[in-house]
Amino acid sequence: MSKATCDDTVNVSDFDYHLPESLIAQNPSDLRGGSRLMVVDRNKGSIDHLVFSDFPHFIKTGDCLVVNETKVFPARVRGNRKGTGGQAELLLIRPDTEDCWIAMARPGRRLKSGAEIVFDEEDTIAVVEAVLEDGTRRIRFEGDVTGLIDRRGTIPLPPYITRDSTADDVERYQTVYAKTSGAVAAPTAGLHFTGAILEALSTKGVERTNVLLHVGPGTFKPVDVEDVTSHQMDSEYFEVSQTTSDAIVQARSKNGRVVAVGTTSVRVLESQSNPAGRLQSGSGWTDIFIYPGYDFRLVDLLLTNFHLPRSTLLMLVSAFGGVDLMRAAYAEAVQEEYRFYSYGDAMLIL
Repeated sequence: MSKATCDDTVNVSDFDYHLPESLIAQNPSDLRGGSRLMVVDRNKGSIDHLVFSDFPHFIKTGDCLVVNETKVFPARVRGNRKGTGGQAELLLIRPDTEDCWIAMARPGRRLKSGAEIVFDEEDTIAVVEAVLEDGTRRIRFEGDVTGLIDRRGTIPLPPYITRDSTADDVERYQTVYAKTSGAVAAPTAGLHFTGAILEALSTKGVERTNVLLHVGPGTFKPVDVEDVTSHQMDSEYFEVSQTTSDAIVQARSKNGRVVAVGTTSVRVLESQSNPAGRLQSGSGWTDIFIYPGYDFRLVDLLLTNFHLPRSTLLMLVSAFGGVDLMRAAYAEAVQEEYRFYSYGDAMLIL
């Protein structure tokens, strides 16, 4: 497992803070791009309160904006347990073999090995082949699973959004540049961008390039150990093209900065950068865990949302922005009633 190098113990309690439940955004902003933007300057130690449409003012000609092009697929499917008729729900995470998927299942206590799930007026049946060590299931599908996903799948909103997904979420819980299907959670910092904002950056001479990381449910996995260094990150699939590697080399050659959109982009860039700070093309699985003490090789600026207490995402942001400055920024965010997490407001760390 890839981890930060840190001589001191890093405790999960160092990343705790009081977050009123009312600040967890249950819906997106009225208009895409209409969120607030907190700008945190690491050199000045300053915290400013703006709106997201101000974002292009902080990005310079020659900078390289790196976005995650993953696309959320309708991974949540609901059916009934064969024989009992009880409701059953699967959150499909990734294909395992030609006819099997790894999935999370509810109600887990009733969906043991051998259990079958049927879907109304469909020929497809889901069979629990095995309960894996981490509690997920290996599900074998008899029938057309792709068709099942297309017809019955819904967008899997995060667990802290306490409502069912709607038709609006199909569009809003997706970046405007989403391309490659495979994520069960959106790279949420990218949700703020509109075509107009991207065009403004392009006109300014900012290069935009893509990485891919299929965000899995592990992004919501709680840290249940006090010593952060003992936490195990889930592996997620990534890709970096030669085009992206070349774009960053070119930007750096002209003193341009690497602007990472979201923690997922950061994890790909840092996973694939060598000690000299050069991004290597390739694909694979990463379980890199970034927390304070990590020496960033490639990322110069970070755009991110506001993250939940004691989360690995907050640890990554604190590693980049500094623990004390992030603690102050989050205290201001709560005081100023910023909206938190996936559908919430944004923070730009300079």
